Amino acid sequence: MLQILNFIAYPLFILAMGYYFITNLQWYSYKLTRVVFHHTKTWWHFVYFLVPFSLYMLVNSVSSYGFVVVSIYLVALYSWYRGLDKPLVFTGRVKRFFIAMILFAIFISVSFKNFAVVIPIFLAFGISVFIEKMLFNGFKVKAQNKIESMKDLKVVGVTASYGKTSIKNYVEHLLKAKYKTYATPRSVNTLGGVMIDINNELSEDTEVYVVEMGARGEGDIAEITTFVNPHYVVVGKIGPAHIEYFKTMENIRNTKMEILKTNRLEQAYIHESAMVKPETNVHTFGEKANLDIRSNVPAPEFVIEDIEATLESTSFTLNGVRYSATILGAFNAMNLSASVLIAKEFGLSDEEIQKQLSTLKPVEHRLQRIDAGGKVILDDSFNGNIDGMMASFDLATTYDGRKVVITPGLVEVDDELNIEVAKRANEVFDIVVVTGDLNYAIFKEYVDANKLVKLATKAQMEEMLVEQTRAGDLILFANDAPSFV
Repeated sequence: MLQILNFIAYPLFILAMGYYFITNLQWYSYKLTRVVFHHTKTWWHFVYFLVPFSLYMLVNSVSSYGFVVVSIYLVALYSWYRGLDKPLVFTGRVKRFFIAMILFAIFISVSFKNFAVVIPIFLAFGISVFIEKMLFNGFKVKAQNKIESMKDLKVVGVTASYGKTSIKNYVEHLLKAKYKTYATPRSVNTLGGVMIDINNELSEDTEVYVVEMGARGEGDIAEITTFVNPHYVVVGKIGPAHIEYFKTMENIRNTKMEILKTNRLEQAYIHESAMVKPETNVHTFGEKANLDIRSNVPAPEFVIEDIEATLESTSFTLNGVRYSATILGAFNAMNLSASVLIAKEFGLSDEEIQKQLSTLKPVEHRLQRIDAGGKVILDDSFNGNIDGMMASFDLATTYDGRKVVITPGLVEVDDELNIEVAKRANEVFDIVVVTGDLNYAIFKEYVDANKLVKLATKAQMEEMLVEQTRAGDLILFANDAPSFV
């Protein structure tokens, strides 16, 4: 009987361990080094991988009760799974991983009479990497041929530490007034994502393709840039996003500026935070408020001034012309300005640009206003940078009623920035709700105890909102780190 139970327990254990392994890899773009060295909850690896594996091997070596360890582990892992807000997506890559893992497990157990666990998992991972590289190269050639065949296509490349998705969407919206325009969807901004988008979604009669480019390390922007070779380039605000990966601001700036490596650049618009000097076809833009604090960096050629941000709209002046859009947040004046500059390059008049701005809708979850149940909800859950968060806090100060913020703080930044966030939250809001453990200690130190509420899981949020908010409140969702963070 014990032998049968152990025989059943083995495949369940390896499937469960494999599920934990591949789920974490998917969260971190299938980069094993990121899972090991940059995971914000490394204790999970001990609780749900190393300790169960060690106990299973130990118990099996001295008794026939390994199935007991498996039973306990399955219960624990199910509890972990129930708390996830970003569970595993069964893509083709994930399915191939599980098939390879099962085949390796069968082969080892039959050939060597050994119920190995970790070996099949890592062999499957190795095979998965090899297969994906082969498929990747095939997709890349196909996408390269397609984009090179579109002789009249103009490509606009967009990158930034903050706001690149917004800039991309704003550019696409403005240009579609005169051109058949298409932009990479959602937050697709890696080479693999762009390749798939070109192969599957880019219509061959597209006139302008707006490509968002993201990075977690040196060379990431360069590989996308040299692949699509944009004619026009926008570099938005550069700041300490993902500083954990880049280590220094200089590395971040250098990586973002890889976007200029295109071999068919016509014009580039670079935010002043990049600290570059203007050239014939490289232009800078920035805010007038920053002119008096510059050191040896030239003043921007295109100046943003007189920014007015309310809970209804944002207005600004760019080189003497006044623009307005129903987009919230003072920081969006910079994103909108970049889009206006590109629109002018494509021949749109000020009147055409303002007409398009008047119909511009906010990017979902980026300072998106929702009025419900007598409450004003500002959904800024996809905005995880210091400038955007501070701007949303400033916007909240214009509201006369009670104010509530729900946030995990900032992710992948230095503690100093979260201290700044906590102090400002304490000044502005009547209730400060912190989700998760990542930055709770900082908020606990800098936020008044009578204001502070902690949510261990997002499942508790609905109950908290019902019990502690009321009609007339402003509720700001500032950033939304997934549960694995």
